[in-house]
Amino acid sequence: MSDVSVSLGANKYGKAENRVVRIYRDTPRHEIVDLNVTSQLRGAALADSYLSGDNALVVATDTQKNTAFAFAKEHGVPSPEEYLLKLAEHFVGGFDWIEGGLWQAEQYEWERILVDGRPHDHSFVRKGQGTRLATVQVVDGATHVTGGVKDLTVLKSTGSEFAGFPRDRYTTLVETHDRIMATSVTGRWRFLPEAVEAGIDYNGLYAEVSAVLLSTFATVHSLALQQTLFAMGAAAIRARPEIAEVRFAMPNKHHFLYDLAPLGIENPGEVFYAADRPYGLIEGTITRDGAAPAPDAWLDLPAFV
Repeated sequence: MSDVSVSLGANKYGKAENRVVRIYRDTPRHEIVDLNVTSQLRGAALADSYLSGDNALVVATDTQKNTAFAFAKEHGVPSPEEYLLKLAEHFVGGFDWIEGGLWQAEQYEWERILVDGRPHDHSFVRKGQGTRLATVQVVDGATHVTGGVKDLTVLKSTGSEFAGFPRDRYTTLVETHDRIMATSVTGRWRFLPEAVEAGIDYNGLYAEVSAVLLSTFATVHSLALQQTLFAMGAAAIRARPEIAEVRFAMPNKHHFLYDLAPLGIENPGEVFYAADRPYGLIEGTITRDGAAPAPDAWLDLPAFV
């Protein structure tokens, strides 16, 4: 088989999951930004590192790590999106052979510990309501920015149905007009390029979109998780003109009524078994009409490849 021809395909490399914690100590009341940062670079000239082991153009992954920490000090972290944009500008602008890359951040939220009912100046407790996401993608000279959230676990104990689906000899699922609906939302929203150029209050937008997603989930009477997914994305786009499209991946966290009849106990929709697998997996994209597509913005993003 020595005459078989092979070629190098798409590739990128970098340093993954750098735990960058930035403390602002300008005043006695400290602020904290806690990120998990991944930096990966692309470029045709990097092929030699794969094909022959020539590292002459390889910006070491350790250098990428050091830069991520240094930029947290030198430029600060006003928002994860702005911080990642600085990293992208540095690597693409500072190394002629680096044509693009993918920079990702997860942000872990903290809130102040209350002492005698007052927020403490320098003590914090981790919040547990989803993890903020941000990415910057540079491909063919174009920069794409997305925000998002993952592990946003939500449940409604009523206000959800699932009925009217086709049946065949393999269908055993019973129709229901009152069920628990729960999911763990992974959502990403792509910003319009002109909005990125003009400047975006990324922190304010994240707070507003998160609130819109939660209120929509709560208030829409759902006939299917697909319907709720679309309503949540549409509400986010209508709330913020900077958003071009929203993509979701939502596993259906099934809750099944537990059969207590063998124990002689009635169970009128009060005790459930929470099943972790298998689960329905619902995915979808909601786009702003007229917004230009940007498939390169989604290259290699987890859950949206």
